[in-house]
Amino acid sequence: MSNYTHLVKLSVGTEAIADLAAWQSSPRAKGPDGLPCHVTRMWPKREKEILNGGSIYWVIKGVILCRQRIVRLDEVHGSDGVRRCAIVLDPTLVRVNPTQKRAFQGWRYLSPADAPADLRTQGSAGEEAIPPQLSAELAKIGVL
Repeated sequence: MSNYTHLVKLSVGTEAIADLAAWQSSPRAKGPDGLPCHVTRMWPKREKEILNGGSIYWVIKGVILCRQRIVRLDEVHGSDGVRRCAIVLDPTLVRVNPTQKRAFQGWRYLSPADAPADLRTQGSAGEEAIPPQLSAELAKIGVL
């Protein structure tokens, strides 16, 4: 059994990895240190496991397409005074093997054994990698 775990989260309103990257580069999505963060109401109970090498895997249009390493969890308070968790992320979006994922609310834990593998950024012998939208469509029909 591994001593770390991941999170999986829907990237609501994004059509592609580029949309997620654009959102995270906006000032609204950055913490005080300039790193992208995602604020959520719930604090992960498995904090130590997440911070021991975990990533957040992003579901875009029903398919897990990329991940980001989780740097830390920060406590933040909303305008309503309620304590929330800011999941602080490494800015690098790593493409992963497209994997279908049904819709859900909030975030879920994802074991390392169930996490999609990282994709190569380039194909073999000068071939280009499969474009993200094609990867998503192939995952939907079970080819990838």
